[in-house]
Amino acid sequence: MSSLLIAVLTLSAMSAVFGVVLGYAAIRFRVQGDPIADKIDAILPQTQCGQCSFAGCRPYAEAIARGEADINRCPPGGVTTMLALADLLGVEPKPLSEEHAAEPVKTVVYIDEQTCIGCTLCLQACPVDAILGAAKQMHTVIESECTGCNLCIPPCPVDCIHITPVKVVPETWRWPLPDTLPGTAPKTAAP
Repeated sequence: MSSLLIAVLTLSAMSAVFGVVLGYAAIRFRVQGDPIADKIDAILPQTQCGQCSFAGCRPYAEAIARGEADINRCPPGGVTTMLALADLLGVEPKPLSEEHAAEPVKTVVYIDEQTCIGCTLCLQACPVDAILGAAKQMHTVIESECTGCNLCIPPCPVDCIHITPVKVVPETWRWPLPDTLPGTAPKTAAP
């Protein structure tokens, strides 16, 4: 046999052996995820804003699944998300907690490009990669990607990142959600 054929057969045999070993390892050492946490995470809005006091939506979902956190701590998801979580978990709906109940104004950040020094600290802090720029170059925000989490503001050493409310135009306007949960009386002013 030619040396080329021997090399091809040897590599084919090695590939088959490695494939079998990797396939076995994938089955034997598979890490099981929590299916409830996966379903909870699918309901959450995925803004990764940290307003629930967790680092992102996945850690919050895992805490809910373990029973360490309540279902009413997600301001971006609001009542709609809380109701979906209550339905999924078979628990009673609860109003949003006091610290998370205020309806947040939809905001985005903008960078004062004259002041930006290009330190990239905001790039590292942005959970959704809405900031565009390079080291020692001016940065800018992609407004359509910005979730308004404001996590990029604290690490900025020159305070060039500012918050601005999203301008209400027909494309961004939405009907306001009701103030009450289904089956409860609406809020009325005291006589």
